[in-house]
Amino acid sequence: MTDLLAIAYPWVKSLHIISVISWMAALFYLPRLLVHHTEQVGQSGQTHDLFKMMEFKLATVIMRPAMIGTWIFGLALVFTPGIVDWAAVWPWTKGASVFAMTGFHGWLVGRVKAFAAGENRLSGKRYRIMNEVPTLLMIIIVVSVVVKF
Repeated sequence: MTDLLAIAYPWVKSLHIISVISWMAALFYLPRLLVHHTEQVGQSGQTHDLFKMMEFKLATVIMRPAMIGTWIFGLALVFTPGIVDWAAVWPWTKGASVFAMTGFHGWLVGRVKAFAAGENRLSGKRYRIMNEVPTLLMIIIVVSVVVKF
């Protein structure tokens, strides 16, 4: 199995990067949709229904599969011999950040469900602040992997 992972390494790494880019795009965009939904649309009407549909599809058709792909291909990279030096700090900071990113993903899905149920209680300002979370986590992940401290 490890020989297969070593042979497939460039493909797995490519698929991991593609998945990460897709996941990050959705994690950046969904909070912006929620800002506009909160500040411009409200909790009823045709535009509200349009935003609910866009948010739901972004979360389920793009964001969820991208996260699953990121995890599957990322774990395949972790199990590829010679890729991760577990004595270093970087795999632990990256791993913690990926878990935090997954938690943020779950929080966003909860917000989408709240909007769908007409129960949004957060302000546009709160969504703007939360929109910075994936950026900070992305910086930690990229620096961890590239610098390998």
